[in-house]
Amino acid sequence: MRTAFVLTILALATASALAKLPPPTPEAAAAAAAAKDKAAWSDKVAAYKLCLAQDRVAKQYLKSKEGARKPTMETPACTDPGPYVPSAAAAGAPNAANTPAPPAASGVPAAAAATPPKQ
Repeated sequence: MRTAFVLTILALATASALAKLPPPTPEAAAAAAAAKDKAAWSDKVAAYKLCLAQDRVAKQYLKSKEGARKPTMETPACTDPGPYVPSAAAAGAPNAANTPAPPAASGVPAAAAATPPKQ
């Protein structure tokens, strides 16, 4: 009895885990791309700060140990990633998914159709 209950629960959990999710909306996809872009920039800033900290520690170590061996190879300089600038994909650049449809051809010029009628 108990085994059947456990198997039923496992079957339901497996079925729900294998269910397909609907595709994300264009707004959700743009928000996800922006978040991914911002996270990548944050990782670059963290790596830059770590590089600066490691350089300070190495410099202090070499300064305190007068008889220490000097490094035999040069390490690359730390590169500052600069301020955050959203990429075109993350900023919501127009693409086929979110471009507005052209106005329907109704015989009325586009400028006249866009202005509201006067009262």
